[in-house]
Amino acid sequence: MLDKLEEIYSRFLNLEEQMSDPEIIADMTKYKKISQSYKELKEIVEAYKIYKETVEGIEAAHEMLKENDPEMQEMAKEELSTLKKKEVELNEEIKYLLIPKDPEDSKDVIIEIRSGTGGDEASIFAGDLYRMYSKYFENRGFKTEVVSINEGSVGGYSKIVLEISGENVFGTLKFESGAHRVQRVPKTESQGRVHTSAATVVVMPKLEMEDININKADLKVDTFRSSGAGGQHVNKTESGVRFTHLPTGIVSESTDGRSQIKNREIAIQRLYSKIYDAQREKHNNEVASKRRSLVGSGDRSGKIRTYNYPQNRVTDHRINLTLYSLDKIIEGNLSDVIEALQVAENTEKLKAQEES
Repeated sequence: MLDKLEEIYSRFLNLEEQMSDPEIIADMTKYKKISQSYKELKEIVEAYKIYKETVEGIEAAHEMLKENDPEMQEMAKEELSTLKKKEVELNEEIKYLLIPKDPEDSKDVIIEIRSGTGGDEASIFAGDLYRMYSKYFENRGFKTEVVSINEGSVGGYSKIVLEISGENVFGTLKFESGAHRVQRVPKTESQGRVHTSAATVVVMPKLEMEDININKADLKVDTFRSSGAGGQHVNKTESGVRFTHLPTGIVSESTDGRSQIKNREIAIQRLYSKIYDAQREKHNNEVASKRRSLVGSGDRSGKIRTYNYPQNRVTDHRINLTLYSLDKIIEGNLSDVIEALQVAENTEKLKAQEES
């Protein structure tokens, strides 16, 4: 492990040197990437320095034990006991810090929340999810921009699209992709019966062309008149945008935004995401032994979580987590759920790392 830590420390120093290079400082894209890598390694390097000092302290204590002075020997024994305990704790901490991070974790995201089965109640639930996430984003200091809204007929939303930016946003929110189910008595229910409705959440990392193996010349763009919900501007201007990736035939379009500029941005992000997923799937198929994440598949069709109002219960089905604090969670206190999912993911990664 020490060899690996020394290698990381050398890389850290190299990044530190690059960050003071005028040419790199002038290139904001490159500087941002180097700065992000530096920041990610800093915690490991700080833990490594403490670990190295601890190991050196243990060696010094062993030397003190060789002294003829009984008082010195007693001090050395006490020091050795304390440092040995610290070494074990640091070992575990560094193992955790060395777990490979997904490269997308630091990226901003686009979130789509859509009503699913359940009619009007599903739209109301989609609105509840939007409110829950908004409060969580606010607590985390994430910046939120609403891209488009299609309101439900009796409240809530049939669809809402958001852009979220901040620190480690995708790494925090990636586990939210999937079908969310609610069990409660709807406001429209006169008999007091519990109904089950659903909404789907899709969390996509905001990707740049350089993140994906594509050529700008391979992209074809078309504009067209939007149709559907969205107000009087619809059909009057060619605000709809469609991108086609010619080598693969992958198509992505957007009519969500009110302007062609916004729709270009949404459509290209969707295209990047589709191409990225296709490239990643191909890679995973080629490397059959590659770990498949327990909670990170982001399958939007799979039921991931149930919100049961009569029992004040939230269950995340992927990790068999049940919390009787729905009233707090729906108010944006999602930390316990998200942290449990991250722990499950990291435990799996650590196990795969030890096996290899």
